[in-house]
Order: sequence, then C-alpha cells, then structure tokens
Amino acid sequence: MSKDNLALDSKATTTLKARYERLTTTRQTFLDRARSCAELTLPTLIPPEGYNSTTVYHTPWQSIGARGANNLAAKLLLTLFPPNTPVFKLNVNEYTKAEMAGDDALKSKIDEGLAQIERTTQDEIESSGLRNPVFLALKHLVVGGNCFMYLPKDKENEDNILVYSLNQYVCRRDRKGNLLEVITEEWVSPETLDEEFANLLQPDVGVESGDTKRHDGNEDIPIYTRFCRDGKKWKTYQEINGQRVPGTEGSWPLHKPAFMALRWTAVQGEDYGRGYVEEVLGDLISLEGLSKAMVESSANAAKTIFMVAPNSSTRAQDLAEAENGDFVSGLPDDVRVLQIEKHHDLAIAEQAINRLEQRLALAFMLNTAIQRPGERVTAEEIRFMAQELESALGGVYSVLSQEFQLPLVIRIMDRMTKAKKLPKLPEEVVKPKVVTGLEALGRGHDAMKLREYFMELQVFGPEAIQRLHVGEAMSRLAVARAVDPQGLVKTNEEVQEDMENAKAQQQEQQMGEAMSKAAPTVAKAAMGQ
Repeated sequence: MSKDNLALDSKATTTLKARYERLTTTRQTFLDRARSCAELTLPTLIPPEGYNSTTVYHTPWQSIGARGANNLAAKLLLTLFPPNTPVFKLNVNEYTKAEMAGDDALKSKIDEGLAQIERTTQDEIESSGLRNPVFLALKHLVVGGNCFMYLPKDKENEDNILVYSLNQYVCRRDRKGNLLEVITEEWVSPETLDEEFANLLQPDVGVESGDTKRHDGNEDIPIYTRFCRDGKKWKTYQEINGQRVPGTEGSWPLHKPAFMALRWTAVQGEDYGRGYVEEVLGDLISLEGLSKAMVESSANAAKTIFMVAPNSSTRAQDLAEAENGDFVSGLPDDVRVLQIEKHHDLAIAEQAINRLEQRLALAFMLNTAIQRPGERVTAEEIRFMAQELESALGGVYSVLSQEFQLPLVIRIMDRMTKAKKLPKLPEEVVKPKVVTGLEALGRGHDAMKLREYFMELQVFGPEAIQRLHVGEAMSRLAVARAVDPQGLVKTNEEVQEDMENAKAQQQEQQMGEAMSKAAPTVAKAAMGQ
C-alpha cells in the first residue's frame, strides 16, 4: 500500500497529520496567490501565515477591491439562490412521460406531487440559514478561487453548513479534475470535545510537540478529517493526536457526497482552482500603488508651511504669535507659502486611477460602471449594458450550477428524505434540474427579444398587432419570465366560451329591451284601444 493511496483501515501507519503536512507543499503556491488577492480585497478572508486574534491585517489604500468582491458574490448569490423562488425543478424522464401519454389525470397528479416536493425543499432552503455560508463560500471563490463545504447529517447540528478556507484543507485530484481525497484541519478547544475525543487526550497519551496552538489564552488542538474516494463510495474518518476517533467513520454514494471541493476556474492537471480576483490582480496592484502615492502626495500638499525671507524686517516669531486682526511690522513680500509644484504629475496619476477604477468596476459588475459619463443616458442604454455584464458571467453560472448548486440541492433533498420530510423518489425516473443561474439568464434574453420584437411591430401600425396570437404571445412572455401561465392566461377554449356567454347575454338583454318596448303596445291591444 503506497502512502499516496492511504487505506481507510486501522493498519495504516501514516497519520493524517503527516499526510496533511506533505500535501501542503502542493497547496502552498495557490495559497500564497490567494493571500495576495485577499490582501487587496478582503484581508481577513484568507489570513496570513501564523495569524491569531492579535494579528494586524493589511489595510488597502483603495476600497474598490472589497466593494467589487462583495458585490460580485452578492450578485452570484441572488442569481443562484433567489429569495422565495424555486432554484430547481423535478423532471420526469422522457420514457416515463411517453408511458403516461393519454392519462392526463395521472400526469396531473404526478406534477402536483412533484411541485409539492419542490415547495417543501425550497421552504427548507429558506429556513435553514443557507445563504450566509453560501455567501461566504462565494466570496472565497471570487477571491481565492477555492473553497470546501461540508453539510452534516441533519439540520439540528449547530453548524448547518461548514465552510473551510484554502488554508484549512488540502485536496488531491486526477488529471481530469476528479476529486480523489480531501483532508481538513480544525483547531478546537479541548473543553468543546465529545467524550470520544476527550479520551484520546488523557495524560498517559499526551499531545505531540507542536500540536497545540494558543488562542485567547487557551491551548487549542488540531483535529484532522479525511474524505477519500473508495471505489463507488466516499468514506471518511477523523484523527486526533495521531489516533482514529471511534464512531467518526462514514460513507456516502459517489454521486451524493456530503461535501464539495469547489473551484472558480479549473486548470487541467492542477489540484486547486484560480480565483476571479487573480484575473484582475494587475489592475488592483497598480491601483493600490497609485492610490497610496496620491494620498501621501495630497497630505503633503495640504500641509501649510510659511517661509520668511532671511535677514528681512519681518520676524517669524511675530507672525506665529499674532492673533487674528493683530498688527505686525514687516513686508508682505518677505512671506511666502511653501508649495509642491506637482500639479501636472498628480493630474496624470489621477487620470490613471480613474481608468483603473473604471476597468475594475466593469470587471466586478459595480453599478457605477453601467452608466456611461454624460447627461443624457437613456434607460434602454443602462438596461442593455447591465444585460451585457450579466452575460459575461454566463460561463461562471454554468460551472457553479453543475458543481455547486445542483449537488447542494441533491444533498439537501437526500438529508430531508432520510429525516422522513420527503418521500423517496426513484432516481432513474425523477431528477432535479436547475432553473436559476444560466437557465434564468437564458430566459432573460428570451424576454428581451420578445419585448424588442413587439416594439418593432408598432412600426406597422394596429394591423400588425391584430395579426398576433395574443394568448400565445402572453404565454411565451410568461415562460420567459419564469411565471406559470396556467390559471393566469386564458386558453383559446376559455376565450371562446367567454365570447359565447357574452353573446348570449347580449341577446338576452336585447330581447329584454324589445319586450319592454313592446309591452305598452301589447297592453293597449289587449284593452281594445
């Protein structure tokens, strides 16, 4: 048995601590790069080496990095997990649909049941506090390019979703990018450990030298957790002080793991990903340097120093001690104010800063980048530019929906099924499909094209509108906006029935009016008049 394929049995001699330290050599380059990106955006997101509660973090000279990272993560969160909107739909495979053809009652009953499961799962997502850890994970992906998430067995766990930074785990992948192994390192206080863990810290066992860390006056100890691919399953266990903790073993099906090792951009042959900030790191470094120089130069320029000509009749002490409105002997030409003759140079630096800020605002999809400079900017221009910026992240949506959004939904549904909150669905028949992110972006484009088409038809006048099938146009627009038209838009049969009812009511009204007008004549005829 090689050390690179460490077995999950008790005979393994290599501890998780030793294996974790060996895999950190591969991670170090990516971690250093991620820390450089975090230093210019969100310094506390990926702390420096050897950090603790007294660490003084770097303070950037510009704020567009922090604003951009938070803004982009927030946009991704609202796109992938919009509030009160189902993020997935349960679809029945085509073979089963063909078997149900003609049985509308059965099909309607199945659709109603699947819709109920979708709503129940969405309620679970809304009530489980999912968005806070997901937002943190998205910030890690934007800045550092890597993040590890673990979903415990049940919702009752105090930490519903655990998010690990790049400096808290190591991983190993094959050449195709398939995940093979993950080891996490957590520093915890002995007072918070369960009895199984505490028994491994008895005095006769001891703690290895260097395996403790001071934190606010307490001695913390590391716990290592390994997730390993073993055939068609994922297996896990934990070690503390070089010994396996009883009762921590677990396994999951290969397609339903309780964890996700996420990457922003995958590079073939690399175990870790690259972040979005790394793509614009050059602009951030340039803006950081220019902002620092501009602030320091501005502070120097704002400093006021009076200079008195030597051997003049004006005394500097008299000027310094003079109150407002006092008289002082001297000549005005003897006094000058020291000035920094760098206006032209500072103007060039300011122009460069403005260009860098504009480029970064576009890269981070900040609202300030949507509206171009000018007084007369139409709403259509702003809408079009916003649509273009959203489209630029289409590739990101497709990756996150398949590697993050869909596995997260599958894990939540599996957890609810085991908790008897959902019925068990046949996996070969019903599968979830993501309906937000890239899917929602495509619907947005369809809606935009429909609006543009309707506006262009107005050139031909009312006749063009009369040629439209209004019901079909309304249904297509509803689908493009992710609105269920059933029960909202009338069908052709319902419209025809309404027309017939209106016609019958009109005929009854006309007959009633005719009888009212004919009643006096009939009455006179009956009286022989």
